[in-house]
Amino acid sequence: MGEGNTQNRPEKGIRMKLFSIERPERGMDANLNPHPEGNFWRWSHGEIIHGKLGKVFIDYFSHRWKIQDEPEFLGITFLGIGLWAWNEKGVLSNISSITDLGGFDPVWLFLVVGGVMFILGFAGCIGALRENTFLLKFFSVFLGIIFFLELTAGVLAFVFKDWIKDQLYFFINNNIRAYRDDIDLQNLIDFTQEYWQCCGAFGADDWNLNIYFNCTDSNASRERCGVPFSCCTKDPAEDVINTQCGYDARQKPEVDQQIVIYTKGCVPQFEKWLQDNLTIVAGIFIGIALLQIFGICLAQNLVSDIEAVRASW
Repeated sequence: MGEGNTQNRPEKGIRMKLFSIERPERGMDANLNPHPEGNFWRWSHGEIIHGKLGKVFIDYFSHRWKIQDEPEFLGITFLGIGLWAWNEKGVLSNISSITDLGGFDPVWLFLVVGGVMFILGFAGCIGALRENTFLLKFFSVFLGIIFFLELTAGVLAFVFKDWIKDQLYFFINNNIRAYRDDIDLQNLIDFTQEYWQCCGAFGADDWNLNIYFNCTDSNASRERCGVPFSCCTKDPAEDVINTQCGYDARQKPEVDQQIVIYTKGCVPQFEKWLQDNLTIVAGIFIGIALLQIFGICLAQNLVSDIEAVRASW
């Protein structure tokens, strides 16, 4: 009888396992029903955690683990795509070539985003599942740093609008110079010009910065005084893209240029798009910020619950 009472008493403290096959205590099931003798919660067939918000945090991450949809898996995927792209371009075999590209390499987007997602996913998930306070605190601090950087960038972009515009102009022109140097950069520029129906940073003449498209007499390229095909206005009747539609386009009078190519720059077109979609963009950023704050609060609450229970041992 005494041995049976010992087995039915709630365990003191916190004991987490990634996968547990223990039976729930009497009067409880595996769906986190409240423990009758304290503010404890039962998790994953036999594990005890403390605090309701902590339960939400762990239940969230444990569910994502079970369906194998963890942020770290998505982060690993992004990292794999980035490394594969670099391998295809021969960067991994010659690391020094990373700095050779004059413009922006889009592969960095996959590597940075993938790395951040993996770090956050690993620290948050494993920290919650194993009740590791170090990982949970790291998760909170790292997420807080990201939130602070986003907030700072937003304030600076609002206060220093002209400086941001100048930097964007410099960035686009720098990538125009390297248009033919990297296929990924070329595809990114083409997508941008097609999506916003623009050409160059502030106009089609910005393509004079590229050695293949400038109008100098010394330029022997067939693309001389032209623009990339992504600057061309689209004909709905054409099913196949004419990649030579921009040849000699800037040798024509300005009135005729407007018929065959986009003459507005990408910087003013981006500003117009931002103004037209300001509510949607603001809503997305506010939603992301709220999710980050929610994650920080849940992690900190779980840390305090873990430390409170451990202090009572």
